[in-house]
Amino acid sequence: MKQATPLLLVEDDPALARLILDELEADGWQIRHAKTLAEARSSLLSALPALIITDLRLPDGNGMTLVREIMESAPKVPPAIIVITAFGSVRQAVEALQAGADDFLTKPLDLDHFVLTVQRVLETRELRQEVQRFRTLSDDQGLHDLKGQSPAMRQLFEQIRVIARAQGPVLINGESGTGKELIARALHAESDRAAKPFLAVNCAGIPQELLESEFFGHSAGAFTGARKQRKGLLQEADGGTLLLDEIAEMPLALQAKLLRALQDGSIRPVGTDHEEQVDVRIMAATHRDLKEKVASGEFREDLYYRLETFSLLSPPLRERAEDMELLAQRFLMQHSAIQKKSISGFSRKTMQHLHEYDFPGNVRELRNIVERAVAFCQGDTIQPEHLPARLLEQTIRPQTHTLSSTANNNSSHASSSEEEGLLAGAVLPTLEQLQKRYVQRVLKETGGNKRRAAALLGIGRRTLYRWLDEKEQEQT
Repeated sequence: MKQATPLLLVEDDPALARLILDELEADGWQIRHAKTLAEARSSLLSALPALIITDLRLPDGNGMTLVREIMESAPKVPPAIIVITAFGSVRQAVEALQAGADDFLTKPLDLDHFVLTVQRVLETRELRQEVQRFRTLSDDQGLHDLKGQSPAMRQLFEQIRVIARAQGPVLINGESGTGKELIARALHAESDRAAKPFLAVNCAGIPQELLESEFFGHSAGAFTGARKQRKGLLQEADGGTLLLDEIAEMPLALQAKLLRALQDGSIRPVGTDHEEQVDVRIMAATHRDLKEKVASGEFREDLYYRLETFSLLSPPLRERAEDMELLAQRFLMQHSAIQKKSISGFSRKTMQHLHEYDFPGNVRELRNIVERAVAFCQGDTIQPEHLPARLLEQTIRPQTHTLSSTANNNSSHASSSEEEGLLAGAVLPTLEQLQKRYVQRVLKETGGNKRRAAALLGIGRRTLYRWLDEKEQEQT
């Protein structure tokens, strides 16, 4: 970080300036020196430093003037600022901090404390930059709480914007953990119902004997324990949206009543003989195949086709691999803040493991993995040892496999034969040529399965694709 981090010192005392310059330069920092406000302003025109250390009293003005000018004209993440003075007071310290300074130090400086302060304020600024960068990514590459930049997610965002303008039911399909509720919430937020209630209910989480009451409400005395009248979910969501999660688990008897509510907006609370009108947009979500449920008689065909007026598919994480790093960084920021830790990111090796993992639990599993990693991380970077064992086993274990069962049974013979074959010829091949032949051998043994081939070779899939692409370019 130090080699790429320019600093600016604004100090007119030559002895103190020399002391600070020698100390910071010896510690590896790049630093420019200005003796006056005018020189500082000129320096700022050429390049904005990561940190400005300014004296409070300067020959041509007050250092506070410089602090205010920087804060007024700087980008979203301004330079860090340390104010130093020989005439410090509590009032001046408060004034400097309120103006935007990160710290206030008095002379004579304790050099050890000064260097630690420089490191701390720069680390804090770097964290602010990271937060701002991913906040910008989130704003530019998402729709409400749905985040992504992959083609699959961009297409989903466009579909949501179109469907949100309609009023018909929506069926959201997708594997567990892909964010089906977030899709429903985005649809609601983009619609003209956004100011009205959004309610979500898990159909599998309500006892069957209470389902009808939960959805349609009941009158006082309608059944044992019903001491007073209560509104149902459809009444509470009137004017807004109701998400029926795990719709495949809804009993057939309730499906018929829900169909009527969808068709004409009529509901009948339990224990009453009158009907009420509600205006609710129904969204349903499931990870099951409703067509199979219809075929087996477990789900009403007419309700299925009514719910499928509009349908959306929530893509699994393995089909939007481009989004994995963006999501991982977002979860890292969230859980670092929750757990009050300053973790800047993932190591290259950690990110490689994440890229090679299948994520059967999708985005929800990624979020849980990052939360766990943050809890175990004691430094500023997530390392492979902070990841769950199951993830490491999947991304490391294949490298210990032999190419085939034949190779297992005849390892010594296969090894010597392979060497003889690769090294055959009047002229010994280069290492690059051996690499290309071996990659082709592994691909042949795996039947062209690039994922398994990469695992056997002990490299990432991207590296394998690059090698293969280079080979194809040489042949053309």
